[in-house]
Amino acid sequence: MKQLLLVAALASSATLLAQHNTKLRDDSWKKHYRATPEKINNLVHTKIEASFDYDKQYLNGKVWLTITPQFDAVDSLLLDAKGMNIHQVNLVAGTVTKPLNYSYDSSVIRIKLNKTYTRTEKYTVYVAYTAKPNELKVQGSSAITDAKGLYFINPKGEEKDKPTQVWTQGETEATSVWCPTIDRPNQKTTQETILTVPAKYVTLSNGVLVSSKPNKDGSRTDTWKMDLPHAPYLFFMGVGDYAVIKDSYKGKEVSYYVEKDYANVARKIFGETPAMMAYFSKLTGVEYPWSKYSQMTARDYVSGAMENTTATLHSDAAQQNARQLVDANDWEDVVSHELFHHWFGDLVTAESWSNLTVNESFANYSELLWREFKYGKENAHLKNHEDMQGYLGSRSEAKDLVRFYYKDKEDMFDAVSYNKGGRILHMLRNYVGDSAFFASINNYLTTNKFKAGEAHHVRLAFEEVTGKDLNWFFNQWYFGAGNPKLNFTYGYNAAAKMATISVKQTQTGDKVFQLPLAVDVYVNGTKTRHNVWVTSKTDSFSFPAATEPNAIYADADRILLAEIVENLTPAQQAFMYKNGNALARLNAVEAAAELENGAEILAAAITDKNNTIRRTALQTLAGSPLTEAVENTVVKIANTDVDRRVRASAIKVLKETGKKQYQALYEKAVLDSSYAVAGAALLALAEVDEKKALELLPTLKKDAKGALNQATQRLDILTKTDADFDEVFNGFTKASLQDKFQNAPVFISYLNNITTTANFKKAVDAATAFNKMAGNFSPEYADAMKKEMRKIIGKKEAAAQNSANKDALLEQAAYLTEKLK
Repeated sequence: MKQLLLVAALASSATLLAQHNTKLRDDSWKKHYRATPEKINNLVHTKIEASFDYDKQYLNGKVWLTITPQFDAVDSLLLDAKGMNIHQVNLVAGTVTKPLNYSYDSSVIRIKLNKTYTRTEKYTVYVAYTAKPNELKVQGSSAITDAKGLYFINPKGEEKDKPTQVWTQGETEATSVWCPTIDRPNQKTTQETILTVPAKYVTLSNGVLVSSKPNKDGSRTDTWKMDLPHAPYLFFMGVGDYAVIKDSYKGKEVSYYVEKDYANVARKIFGETPAMMAYFSKLTGVEYPWSKYSQMTARDYVSGAMENTTATLHSDAAQQNARQLVDANDWEDVVSHELFHHWFGDLVTAESWSNLTVNESFANYSELLWREFKYGKENAHLKNHEDMQGYLGSRSEAKDLVRFYYKDKEDMFDAVSYNKGGRILHMLRNYVGDSAFFASINNYLTTNKFKAGEAHHVRLAFEEVTGKDLNWFFNQWYFGAGNPKLNFTYGYNAAAKMATISVKQTQTGDKVFQLPLAVDVYVNGTKTRHNVWVTSKTDSFSFPAATEPNAIYADADRILLAEIVENLTPAQQAFMYKNGNALARLNAVEAAAELENGAEILAAAITDKNNTIRRTALQTLAGSPLTEAVENTVVKIANTDVDRRVRASAIKVLKETGKKQYQALYEKAVLDSSYAVAGAALLALAEVDEKKALELLPTLKKDAKGALNQATQRLDILTKTDADFDEVFNGFTKASLQDKFQNAPVFISYLNNITTTANFKKAVDAATAFNKMAGNFSPEYADAMKKEMRKIIGKKEAAAQNSANKDALLEQAAYLTEKLK
């Protein structure tokens, strides 16, 4: 599962938010130990027949479950089946079918078997049922916004420009909304899925398509077979009007199911998949184990993407047109993440949601591994830094990576399981070395393939390969919470000719982290690396240095999952920018705003070889006074940089100058094939000639996505009033998750245009509810949105001073003030 924060998927209704807040106030979960689900019966094989009632949004199903007892003999069976109508429950033995006694409470079918079965026996139970997902009362989470398992998208074709689709989402335990099963992650079963659908649609399910037969009524029946066992939450059905683009890997089908408008760019979005399959097979030492690999997009998807075995489902945000792809393929990380799950998650599956790290931390780390292979170590190091900041900003210090106490299983899908876990794997790789790291994950995969795993299995696999006792590492990082906060102080003892570093752990509490620390000492421009261990709240180290070092740089490759106070002088920061690696250069750029020589560092950094550093430097420079030389360089970058997003950042810098002399540049750039460049140019043009910018809106809105869409909306909102309230309000509240995240600033700016108090309060409720949920995964994002809303308060209060509508404006300001508390 890839959540987007980019996005974290967010619940969109006030009702769900109220339920969520009620749960937060209930602390009873802190006493509820989340044990691995007990295995009494084991799934062996699942055969599903399904057809769809599009009018009622029902699934009419039949399922045959072949089961064997775990150890003790059994005379009963419990099946998860949420919100269904159960028509029949029978025992099937060859050609003989016998009704079984059962009870059903809308959640679990309790079945009395015809006899007692031992662990050497198998039995098959048949259930005929109707699944009614839209009638089921369920609650999602901030990672997966709904849990009804089966989704009908535009089933009657009533929504213009939206395709009709059916798709499923099983994780965490929602497969049992559309298929009776033992819906636990530590179950494994082979599978046969038989789907009867309108002949105009294509289907996708787990395994390979073994037959496709037309029916006399205009429907078609497709049969998919999955010969290798996997967990029920990985079951998948997808139906719709798709273009299917075929690729291959070592004779296995690789395919991309996209809406037909995106058929010509499908390979640009997903085309690295065969290369990823080859690389991950080589890296893990385990050849891609499954019979095929398909990827499908879905409208109104409830999360980012899902690693259904052999049939990954992606949000329609994956579908980027040619102009978007000019800027970058923003979905490449997601493609690698979901594919790597086919080793970590599908081949070996977390035995409980408490151990989600063995799925999601590895998948998160695969994004770095692919970048390292495709784009080089510098890119990978910056990815590690980006994901580390994602965790450090999540305010999740109190959460263990392996958590046996949580409010709801959905809560495990957070920055700890993803970002923190991925960084812990990076530290483990650094500690044991590359060869041992990849040999160890091979050991984990081969030892536990087609089984369920937990963090201790990972530890044992690493210990067997490396010969090291790793309990200290796993106790500290997997079964403990928090992260170190380090304060580095550097010095030089001229008499002793020794460079010194003092390391203080400043995190609250008594916990002391054991940390391997790489320290680079630069003397006369030459770097010498020293490796030491931090084991106390305060440690000091000394290293030979013939003369005073140019700089001392600890945690030189930024391996440690830690908040670091560097205490470098401005001169040392400048030295590290010129001589350090990408992370040191980025650190210097990020610190530049507070340095007396920051302008000097930024002047160099805007032409850095790394596009992330160039872009960061330009973002830092925006709004600052520019020398003539720097301004000329920015103009050149805006016109010619090879990276379109860097060009866009340069245009934003020029926009802040307010100079009309760049209008011609903006007018040319607004027609650029890059949405990022065109969007930045449109906003810049509006600063110097708003009338001209508004004249261009009708044309630009015909093809506006990404940054250009945001720019057109920001300008368009200037023209919106109370008369447009329903359009603007519904456009925001009914938007996809990705669009909602991107467009929240536009919606918030619209608050300033609303004069009707009832409308204002309704819009504020929507904006603050969304922002509160967004804060679960990105406090920085939520804080930025609150800052924008506080500006609205100021504007309302200022407008009230000279308005006949004074009381209403002050009431609106007071209401928003209260909602932000």
